[in-house]
Amino acid sequence: MASDGTKTQALDFMKWHGAGNDFVIIDSRGKDAVVTRELAAGLGDRNRGVGFDQLADIRSSDAADIDLDFWNADGSRAGACGNATRCVARYLMDETGNTALTIRTARGILEARTDGDQVSVNMGTPQLAWDEVPLSHNVDTAHLPLDGDPAAVGMGNPHCVFFVGDADAVDVAAIGPRIEHDPLFPQATNVEFAEIRARDEIRMRVWERGTGITLACGSGACATAIAAHQRGLTDKRVRMELDGGWLTIDWRDDGVWMTGPTAFVYNGQLTPAFLKGL
Repeated sequence: MASDGTKTQALDFMKWHGAGNDFVIIDSRGKDAVVTRELAAGLGDRNRGVGFDQLADIRSSDAADIDLDFWNADGSRAGACGNATRCVARYLMDETGNTALTIRTARGILEARTDGDQVSVNMGTPQLAWDEVPLSHNVDTAHLPLDGDPAAVGMGNPHCVFFVGDADAVDVAAIGPRIEHDPLFPQATNVEFAEIRARDEIRMRVWERGTGITLACGSGACATAIAAHQRGLTDKRVRMELDGGWLTIDWRDDGVWMTGPTAFVYNGQLTPAFLKGL
């Protein structure tokens, strides 16, 4: 927490989810930064805090409509979070009445749009070189030297995508953490398990770096769609069924667009006693 007394003050937050991928969102525009590793980890504890897959902190921006920072449930930083970006976009578009806006993240400046109850965000150009993902050394990112012949794709976060015959039969809880911390991934990795159903449909499950099993992962869905198309398994536009719902991924000339639903759950306030105990 900040050293200016913020730690003893109540702190407002919002709870949102996109296809079951759930987030705590803090609106810090015009305020001093309050989110720290300790706060993120305390909030991310589903028993003693609020619980989330990622925390999104909205900041004032001099280059876009807003800046957006992401934190994992273990208190580590995340470079990208597609579904949280879509939820924040919906929040801001409802606030302003606009149907498009720009968001600066560690990934760069992203464009978001809304059409009815769906929100789309351009997640940028995929990172396909080994040192962009990043990997620890130069290998073929389309065919990693790991059991199961996975592919690696960077989408602001590193991703390791396995293609399987039955995604629901995969023991994600056992395989996910082992691959997350494989030496090939110096920054650890998200792990996706993808079942190709058709040229335009994928079933995917995910283990998220720093969080664990989640019902959806936006950057992971993008990475999976990229890897599938790179191997000639799908077209550039696919619908994807995740444990929490459906997303549409469309790899266009200007980037990878992700579209799906968002849901506002509730407003909340962290008490001074909770904050003081962090």
